[in-house]
Amino acid sequence: PLPGVSASGMGLRLSQKFVFLLFLSGLVTLCFGALFFLPDSVRLKRIFLSKTESQPVTKDAGGEALEDMMLSRSKTESASKGEKVTSSSNQGANTDTSFDYNKFKKCLLKPPLGIEHGKPSDPQTLQRREKVKEMMKFAWDNYKSFAWGKNELRPLTRNGHIGNMFGGLRGASIVDSLDTLYIMGLMDEYNDAKEWVETSLDLNSNGEASLFEVNIRYVGGLLSAYYLTGEEMFKRKVMVLGEKLLPAFNTPTGIPRGVINLGSGTSWSWGWASAGSSILAEFGTLHLEFVHLSELSNNGIYTEKVMNIRKLLNKIEKPHGLYPNFLSPVSGNWVQHHVSIGGLGDSFYEYLIKSYLMSDKTDEEAKKMYYSALEAIEANLVQKSPGGLTYMAEWRGGILDHKMGHLACFSGGMVVIGADDGAPEKRQHYLDLAAEITHTCHESYSRSATKLGPEAFRFDGGAEATATRLSDRYYILRPEVIESYMYMWRLTHDPKYREWGWEAVEALEQHCRVEAGFSGIRDVYAQTVSHDNMQQSFFLSETLKYLYLLFSDDDLLPLEDWVFNTEAHPLPVVRKLRVSLQKQVK
Repeated sequence: PLPGVSASGMGLRLSQKFVFLLFLSGLVTLCFGALFFLPDSVRLKRIFLSKTESQPVTKDAGGEALEDMMLSRSKTESASKGEKVTSSSNQGANTDTSFDYNKFKKCLLKPPLGIEHGKPSDPQTLQRREKVKEMMKFAWDNYKSFAWGKNELRPLTRNGHIGNMFGGLRGASIVDSLDTLYIMGLMDEYNDAKEWVETSLDLNSNGEASLFEVNIRYVGGLLSAYYLTGEEMFKRKVMVLGEKLLPAFNTPTGIPRGVINLGSGTSWSWGWASAGSSILAEFGTLHLEFVHLSELSNNGIYTEKVMNIRKLLNKIEKPHGLYPNFLSPVSGNWVQHHVSIGGLGDSFYEYLIKSYLMSDKTDEEAKKMYYSALEAIEANLVQKSPGGLTYMAEWRGGILDHKMGHLACFSGGMVVIGADDGAPEKRQHYLDLAAEITHTCHESYSRSATKLGPEAFRFDGGAEATATRLSDRYYILRPEVIESYMYMWRLTHDPKYREWGWEAVEALEQHCRVEAGFSGIRDVYAQTVSHDNMQQSFFLSETLKYLYLLFSDDDLLPLEDWVFNTEAHPLPVVRKLRVSLQKQVK
């Protein structure tokens, strides 16, 4: 015993210390447990993780091995959230100013806007192109007059529509139109749009957004506007927005969920998606944009996220080589065996071949995945009707549903842009397949009273390329058929594709143009149309842009340099300067 201290007093102090240490250790365990194991502990991570902590090593999109996505969930989460830089709508996050826009321009083989902005020498084609330009100006002017700053125009009631797809973001029609206005030379309108983006596009929203829609429209639109113009403001904006999408990937597999709160970073799956699954066409339609986010920011985290998706898809078994539409972001297994080249599946396949093309044909993994998928599609889904029409059916657990959606009509263009890079002996086969699919989609237009195509058409019960259900008869200004016309024209120069495009222009003018814009219609087979009162933003971004390019010379956004995302926003081929100069010399 120490002098002046009783044994009982010493014992009390020791027990107090023990209780205190026990409490302290429990507190530390609780804090670090919340930090590393709770799915959305953003604030805790910002407190405990150093902003100067080094990023995990990333690889480029050329196919080098990535670290196994399941090794350390804490590493994945800290990479996407722990190193966030405080940002606002006017301050980019993870942006490296070392990206040299002038050096990028030297990597292009041709001027983006061509010699004379793609002006065709044929007077009739020029007149048709000018008509499309007038349609764009008419649609834009009415949007500006009645719905400025809203997401879309309601032309019958002359007001704006916001909707709930964009998580509180506004101005979808503005961002979607930036590159279309610029390409068409509508510079006053483009400058108005640019000013709105700079002063009024608030990225600090706190709403529930579709990861897919925000990516293809806002991220794609801002990236395209930057690459075409060099305006640094667009780059700053898109880097802030891109960072806000990263928390959607914080799942056990790295497969992002479909809905994200842009403010809190929490994410979840669509309520209608089977068993909380993620959708193939959504998590599979991020690659182009995320590779460019890494290019601009010099931060490989974006490329790593989309490469992890590809890595998982390569690991799991594909039924008959097909990719079903629903995948669990928790288990990494398919939830249903429903396969479609239309809605829920479509742009996944599109982004495989476009990833290969955008990599300057160096992404061999994307190439292999695309041609393997196309082989499975041909073996299981491609059908020929009794009347000789080629179509892509849907597959439900081994049973074919002889339906083709308007969304699937992009596939004619997809097949033709990949015709040159498959097996040489299959080149003509791919050209023929693309032409047959595009012909079928044109038939779906020509067999309606309005000469516009339905949302879906069937090949059973005696019907061919015709909607048999009332719920499939509507047309909402969709672009996919015209998209295939444009690609088929570029790669074959068969004049029928320009004629088919002009038929679509005439039908749009006759049936969809109203006093204050353009509207979709509820029944393409009705002699007297009923309008749906919505001018979709993709009408400005895709439908009118593809028509304008169809009637332009090929040097306007040449396909050697540009790849269009699924919202028709042109993104440049990722090419090193030395390689580019060698190609220019050749």
